[in-house]
Amino acid sequence: MVKRLRRDMPFHLLLLPGVVLTFIFSYLPIYGIIMAFQNYNPGLGFWGSPWAGLDNFKLVFSTPQFINAIRNTFYISIGKTALQILSSVVFALLLNELRWTGAKRIFQTIVYIPNFISWVIMAGILINLLASDGMLNTLLKSFGMAPVQFLSNRSVFPWTMIITDVWKTFGFGTVVYLAAITSIDPELYESAVIDGAGRWKQTLHVTLPMIIPIIILMTVLALGNVLNVGFDQIYNLYSPAVYTTGDIIDTFVYRLGLQNGKFAIGTAVGLFKSVISCTLISASLYIAYKVANYRVF
Repeated sequence: MVKRLRRDMPFHLLLLPGVVLTFIFSYLPIYGIIMAFQNYNPGLGFWGSPWAGLDNFKLVFSTPQFINAIRNTFYISIGKTALQILSSVVFALLLNELRWTGAKRIFQTIVYIPNFISWVIMAGILINLLASDGMLNTLLKSFGMAPVQFLSNRSVFPWTMIITDVWKTFGFGTVVYLAAITSIDPELYESAVIDGAGRWKQTLHVTLPMIIPIIILMTVLALGNVLNVGFDQIYNLYSPAVYTTGDIIDTFVYRLGLQNGKFAIGTAVGLFKSVISCTLISASLYIAYKVANYRVF
């Protein structure tokens, strides 16, 4: 045991700064959740603020805006998850059909690059692109169509968030599924060719069945983060005009807790989200282990 510890000591030392930072910024602030059960006053601090029990939670759940934020969160998150998986799988299958390796790498790089662009930068690009006089609406006008208010129309805004997020992030999923496809035993395709299967039937009866466990795994893991819709995207693109359909839990907490100074109520909402997210992540990992034999530990 001592010999193994001495051998692995350099790796533990490399891990130490990350552990220390995680403890300082993730574990020490947990004490702050006490605000969710107080009528918190910054001047009185944690120890001087009066105890409120569950009053903050009762107030939050009686607020229509919070219930609306929960509904928007699930709606946008499920839409993103479904379209991301579908687009990633389809594009990975299309890339797999390319015979020129150079072209495959070029397209793979093109779709993967947006994943590294910050939403602050991406939001500026989309605001100009989707404006009333932006390139997309100019193109629609050239075909005789009416311009679409992508960022100020309540019914259009959620789908704008879903589609732009899928466009930005589906490249990562494509890489995962393409790696799963390339690991399929070539003998399976050779057997399919002997049986007279063309490219379409090979994809339908060999490729898709072999990557279904990966698809299930990615879907299950994504469901664990269903409440994490993407604060940075929504915050940089939404406006009061679309609060009804675009406000999510994270933006609701930000406005309520930081902008309006209602720290106790904001903490109560954040605690509620954390508990639900922890439950969903635990359930998703359990399902992933049972269905796809995936385990973290």
